[in-house]
Amino acid sequence: MHSAVHRMNALFTFSVLLLAVLCGAASFLDAFTSPLSSSSSYVRADAQVLRVNRFRKQLNGNDEVSLNLNVSIDMRSLFTWNTKQVFVFLAAEYATPKNSLNQISLWDHIILDKDQANFQTKVNSKYPLIDQGSNLRGRKVDIVLHWHVMPKTGRMVRDKLLLSDFHLPEVYT
Repeated sequence: MHSAVHRMNALFTFSVLLLAVLCGAASFLDAFTSPLSSSSSYVRADAQVLRVNRFRKQLNGNDEVSLNLNVSIDMRSLFTWNTKQVFVFLAAEYATPKNSLNQISLWDHIILDKDQANFQTKVNSKYPLIDQGSNLRGRKVDIVLHWHVMPKTGRMVRDKLLLSDFHLPEVYT
């Protein structure tokens, strides 16, 4: 009646359809188990600038800052059965006369499972804070923690939390 090729095609089509329905159901059910709407209230974090390692003017006129940070993060509440990993990064955010928001990544980390989601570490900024121009002297800088929850299936969730602020020195070191 039906050839082997027709039967294989029907089996493959049914399998793909079943997989798509299961992925859709998993994404729908995960919306009820993860803290999507107010995840910043479930995350506990703190970041303090311990010291400014280097603050100099580059040859091209741009300001460059290297920082030493104390980072403490507890993101265990973000992990559910559908969480693959969480990408976190600390950003320095400040305003200048030219731009209302400047955002520069200082440090990042990938958290693969719930056991690694609670830690405290002292780090040098992974990436230097570089401003195009001489706008950093005496500037107030906010330290903001951003995170992206990457699920096994479904939509990625992003959020952020303001941790602290500090003022850069008025003179280069």
